[in-house]
Amino acid sequence: MAADIAARRIGLIIVGDEILSGRRQDKHFAKVIEMLGARGMQLSWAEFLPDERDKLVAAYRRSFASGDIVFSCGGIGATPDDHTRQAAAEALGVDLALHPQAEQAIVQRTQDLVAKGQGTADMSTPENQQRLQMGVFPQGCEIIPNPYNRIPGFYIREHSFVPGFPVMAWPMLEWTLDTRYRELQHTVRHSEHSFLVFNMPESRITLSLQALESRWPAVRAFSLPSVGEAGAPGHIELGVKGEPEPAAEALEFLRAEVLRLGGQFTAPVKG
Repeated sequence: MAADIAARRIGLIIVGDEILSGRRQDKHFAKVIEMLGARGMQLSWAEFLPDERDKLVAAYRRSFASGDIVFSCGGIGATPDDHTRQAAAEALGVDLALHPQAEQAIVQRTQDLVAKGQGTADMSTPENQQRLQMGVFPQGCEIIPNPYNRIPGFYIREHSFVPGFPVMAWPMLEWTLDTRYRELQHTVRHSEHSFLVFNMPESRITLSLQALESRWPAVRAFSLPSVGEAGAPGHIELGVKGEPEPAAEALEFLRAEVLRLGGQFTAPVKG
């Protein structure tokens, strides 16, 4: 069972033409990594998608078939450019229907606005009928509560769909992690170490990285070269990540290989 839990992959889908065009800057990617890291979990993959029904349907079909845990941010509103709810239903081959709990939450939201002197409590008006569309979800789903304005997201087949607004999406995702996936938290012991190397081309250390992964199968090595910026010398960030004990052994091996191959741990002094 522990091995099965450790093998669960987590993916992130971010939906929105405004992200791809640059009109808005994505904030979800870094925040989701932060949320997962605080719980001893890791993001396995991420995908940015436009507000296009066919592309969303294809992407969700793939992700539903993968069995991965997936968080999807954006596109669950009720304006013409929102297609996420419809695409998820089509990908699953199910109908859309007004979720009774979502309806209750939206009615309560409407009443909250009326108490502030905004709108009407008559749910038959065109405005409120349009608001109810935000609770029309794929059949068989469960709602994700929204503490910001009550308008919920939805969960189905290991996929959690939340709005694109960070002020709403982030608490909803945290609720999902701590309610649905608590058993996955801190189940994998993981450590990551890196150091900078100067005066060494990446090609010279490649065979050592391959030898490292062969000797410690539970450890992954990485190499991030930099040409140097703002007058700084070029360098390579070398590192390892994996289970703590073998990762520590692999790190020492890698440092020794750097020295053996003529690399330096400090930047050369300019003459």
